[in-house]
Amino acid sequence: MHSENLQQWQHSHDFVSLNHQGERRTLWVLGLTMVTMVAEITAGTLFGSMALLADGWHMGTHAAAFLITLFAYRYARKHASNPAFSFGTGKVSVLGGFTSAIALGLVALLMLVESFQRLFSPQPIQFNEAILVALIGLVVNIISVFLLHGHSHDDHGHHHGHTHDHSHNHDHNLRAAYFHVLADALTSLLAIVALLFGKYLGYDWLDAVMGMVGAVIITRWAWGLMKQTSPILLDGNIDPNYQQKIIAALENEADSKVSDIHIWKVSADHYAAMISLVTHHPRSAMEYKQLLAEFDKLSHLTIEVNPCQPAP
Repeated sequence: MHSENLQQWQHSHDFVSLNHQGERRTLWVLGLTMVTMVAEITAGTLFGSMALLADGWHMGTHAAAFLITLFAYRYARKHASNPAFSFGTGKVSVLGGFTSAIALGLVALLMLVESFQRLFSPQPIQFNEAILVALIGLVVNIISVFLLHGHSHDDHGHHHGHTHDHSHNHDHNLRAAYFHVLADALTSLLAIVALLFGKYLGYDWLDAVMGMVGAVIITRWAWGLMKQTSPILLDGNIDPNYQQKIIAALENEADSKVSDIHIWKVSADHYAAMISLVTHHPRSAMEYKQLLAEFDKLSHLTIEVNPCQPAP
């Protein structure tokens, strides 16, 4: 039994993208949302305002989404080195984003149903109070949008052992939180426009129509986020053109042929690859890996080399 140091042949499975600033700002937005929610529910209860109560509970749905975001960040960081996760916890933030996207879609559905009901069964609107509530909601959400904007796309620090440079990083978890506050801001803005038209021009029906418009836009955001995250969760393949370039790089050497290839995402920004080669002139796996050094999307690479069987 040898005592060779295996470290140089071992892979790091820590593909967690740390976004401390995004996490901290999400916590600020959660606090701001919770304070506004409690204030609106309390005021609505004391003054008998259904508009305040409704907006307060609506704030509660977004607070729940921010809790999902924060839970995903902390769970991924805590279990980053847990061997129970084969490729680490890089997909936890993706799962958080997918879950929040579903919640966003449900909010849009509820908005659509309520808007249809109000269109066909109009209810008296207390315009002054409703406009005040919408303005409060808009101010809170504009602040939240500025807190999260620019941190839901790039500039995230990475915590993994791979040397490749990933210049475009995606935090689907934070992006989902950003869409929630953006959706709330849009809802408040559309409501203000509809209420002003209703108050001064008598277009009460515009309130329901604006609700429908907002629901459609929010549904598009939710669908887009689900389209981004679901292929990652389902181990979707890498772009076919990129895969063909990898195959070409390997098959350009001697008589090597790629017999099997699997490339999938193990986090929002990192790919793992398992490749089987068949050749008459086997070389070391390290030499084949060197042929793929330029493909910086591959963070975890396993190569199997199979020598051709001699003809009988």
